[in-house]
Amino acid sequence: MVKLNKNELLEINGGGISFGVGCFIVGAVIFVIGVIDGYVRPLKCNG
Repeated sequence: MVKLNKNELLEINGGGISFGVGCFIVGAVIFVIGVIDGYVRPLKCNG
């Protein structure tokens, strides 16, 4: 096992998704759930 110094640790790129991509995925899922809910259970606007 090799111990890395601070500079080497800062150069490592992780495999996680970025914050923007995560927000886009969550937003798309919420949108699809809203469309399905509106299609299955249509409600009148009370405005």
